[in-house]
Amino acid sequence: MIRLFVGIGFDEDLASRISRLPRGLPGARWVDAANLHLTLRFIGEVEEDLAEEIHHHLAALAEPPFALTLAGLGLFGDRHQAHTLWLGVERSESLSRLAARVDSAVVQAGARTEPRKFNPHVTLARLKDTPPGRLQDFIDATGHFREDHVAVERFTLFRSTLARQGAQYDALEHYALG
Repeated sequence: MIRLFVGIGFDEDLASRISRLPRGLPGARWVDAANLHLTLRFIGEVEEDLAEEIHHHLAALAEPPFALTLAGLGLFGDRHQAHTLWLGVERSESLSRLAARVDSAVVQAGARTEPRKFNPHVTLARLKDTPPGRLQDFIDATGHFREDHVAVERFTLFRSTLARQGAQYDALEHYALG
């Protein structure tokens, strides 16, 4: 069995800029710069033969390159029980179309359907018992982060390996856009 997802990775320069956001937030477990990404489709645990079938379906996709904008910070969970701090991704027709095509390819390959609606974001940190006041102060101080014209020229099939210190992501295949 192999745990997979499809996403858009970031180059070292952009990942470094994102990682330079202040990190003084109690209870936050920060995502390593090398693991920052935008998930297009979580697949989960699959057999090796299904992983190969997914690869073939993804390789057949033909979408043009596009640009996206990263802007603002947000939370999953409410301010008193937040569990994830994320960097926002402005919606675009190109991004939504790519996510829909990826989802369709994964399902056609034989993977289960994804019940969750596509919600583009970049996870920055997992939160546990973070004081709500400190969280709001952090968002107020750093929520101005914006990166326009992030070129998206490929997407990637990633393997996710769960470990005590957090998940490790390895690129299995890259798929060029254009």
